[in-house]
Amino acid sequence: MKAVFFSLLAAVMVAFPALAQDAQDESESGLALPRMVSLRSNLINARSGPGARYPIEWVYMQKGAPVEIVAEFELWRKIKDWQGSESWVHKSMLSGKRTIKMTTPGESNVYDKPDFTSPVVAKVEDEVVGNIKKCPAGSQFCLISFGAYEGWVPRSNFFGVYPKEEIK
Repeated sequence: MKAVFFSLLAAVMVAFPALAQDAQDESESGLALPRMVSLRSNLINARSGPGARYPIEWVYMQKGAPVEIVAEFELWRKIKDWQGSESWVHKSMLSGKRTIKMTTPGESNVYDKPDFTSPVVAKVEDEVVGNIKKCPAGSQFCLISFGAYEGWVPRSNFFGVYPKEEIK
């Protein structure tokens, strides 16, 4: 009986590739995959698999840092960080708040307007976390706040927003 079911399933997926794509984009939570979130705490155990019985591979120590959820299993989320490392964390350790993490080595300019010729209002070092205010569609800049400072940062200088994503 299983063989018949899987044969029929395979035939449907070949005949209707759009259905196969939709199945890949679904998650247990009902939210889109992949999606960006942030770390909720300063100490988060990153495990090799989806459960407390799996060994801890490392510990994240920067609250608010952005990560990408790439898979879900029950209460566990497989995340990818700004360095491309993947691990599993409990969903309670993640927040829906959108943030960015500077990835360009050294200092990056924060501009007054979304234009490279605009005055520089601040400089920010790599690995600093900021809050997303907005990312206009079609713009290569996003409005980011770093504590008391706010300005426009080129998308190429940080991790946490998809290349063509719009955030209002």
